[in-house]
Amino acid sequence: MTPTPAKPPRRLLEVCVDSVAGLVAATQGGADRIELCAALGIGGLTPPESLIRAAAAGTLPVHLLCRPREGDFIASTAERALVADDIRLAAEAGLAGVVIGASEADRRLDIATLSAWIAHARALGAGRGRPLSLTLHRAFDLVPDLSEALEQAAALGFDRILTSGGVPRATEGLANLATLHRRAAGRIVILAGSGVDAATLPAILSTGVREVHASCRTAVTIDAHDAERRFGFVGATRAVTDRAKVATLVTGLRIAQTDDTNL
Repeated sequence: MTPTPAKPPRRLLEVCVDSVAGLVAATQGGADRIELCAALGIGGLTPPESLIRAAAAGTLPVHLLCRPREGDFIASTAERALVADDIRLAAEAGLAGVVIGASEADRRLDIATLSAWIAHARALGAGRGRPLSLTLHRAFDLVPDLSEALEQAAALGFDRILTSGGVPRATEGLANLATLHRRAAGRIVILAGSGVDAATLPAILSTGVREVHASCRTAVTIDAHDAERRFGFVGATRAVTDRAKVATLVTGLRIAQTDDTNL
């Protein structure tokens, strides 16, 4: 009897959000997972505890970005402690995972720091009866050798790597994304992010990756009184998670999933 071919892994959309409204839009648009952040304009920072608890009450799995400040990913002793506490908070709130990363001065992965955080996350996961999923964030994109960092991430026990292929935008790193996906060989997921939208999705999926990460945001004009504007409490526009953009990406992924099963 000819064995039934294994089904390909499901294609997933992770949406990064920084507000309660973003959580609602991503959920209603059909996202598969949330990366919860603050300050998306600078690549994301750790959000406030109140938003973490609001996200935990939702229906989607939530991964918490643990990044205490903007800039590089070289962690001081105090910052290592902050991230460890963020990991604790994620576990206590019942989130599904954390997104972490740390660099040495030469931008290679800081293996010692990452090992300590991962051990901490595993201990917390064991205490609650289910593990925290572990994503290596885009500190990975700054390393001098992507292949070396991929092997290090897999050995550390990360579940996935969020990457644009070592360049600012995923569409500029398609060849690297394809190579990373091939070398990962199912040991670790390559989560493609940065510049993912309906127009770029087909090219990004052509690399073989099955998970994508997007903000799905639209700039909107802020309706505010002159007093708030004069005091500098609001800007002219802000970027918000767009439910329609989420839904469009979800549709693209579902079509690709259907094509997979018809091969």
